[in-house]
Amino acid sequence: MSSEPTDAGTAPEHAGGDALLSVRDLVSGYGSTRVLQGVDLDVPEGAVVSLIGRNGVGKTTTLRTILGNVTPTSGSVTFDGQDVTELSPEKTAQAGIALVPEERRIFPGLTVTENVEIGRLGGRRGVDKPSVDAIVDEFENLRRHRDSRGSSLSGGEQQMLAIARALVSAPRLLMLDEPTEGLAPTIVEQVQRKIDELNREGTTILLVEQNVGVALRVADYVYILDKGRVVHEGEAERVAANDAVLDRYLGVSTTE
Repeated sequence: MSSEPTDAGTAPEHAGGDALLSVRDLVSGYGSTRVLQGVDLDVPEGAVVSLIGRNGVGKTTTLRTILGNVTPTSGSVTFDGQDVTELSPEKTAQAGIALVPEERRIFPGLTVTENVEIGRLGGRRGVDKPSVDAIVDEFENLRRHRDSRGSSLSGGEQQMLAIARALVSAPRLLMLDEPTEGLAPTIVEQVQRKIDELNREGTTILLVEQNVGVALRVADYVYILDKGRVVHEGEAERVAANDAVLDRYLGVSTTE
């Protein structure tokens, strides 16, 4: 593929059908600081889409704007055919979007089960949500520590807990912000396997990930962000094979 920007806004051909999430010409930031300069991306239902780029290019801001934590200056966010651009985070969650933030934000004084129970209070309306026990049982390292307080968990266990808390809200779209940040390589592999497993079970995922290898391995489709814009996009295998693009925008090469 060319190292020049591709036609952003075109739904990934491999996925087929309409996009579950569509972002169009999204401009957003904090106060007078404009971070996103007109972002376009699509997340088809059932796909894993990775958003990658160097630090500070707007990846987290994209997720926060989709969720409603940051109000965009212009542009639109459409989810399942509904305009959610100006909805609050609570309303966006009720529509079926969940975010696992980079900071994880678990409650250190609550047990694993209690943390997950809090996640069940929000999320989608009008659907049967999975039970807390059923979600905890899906995570081997949480199942063993269901009565342990959040503060006693390892970094990897805290990450799994944050994902479990999001899943109990029955989201249609799970957004993960840097889920492998600060984790040991063996734990990174566990997180990667969990993402694969969730997707096989039908969860649609939008992943922001600084670990380029993980981002490319788990994704069907990849967007590269630079200076608040999508500068390259394509099927994950093609992006992984394009060392010129990876070096130009990320300073890495898959053949190193």
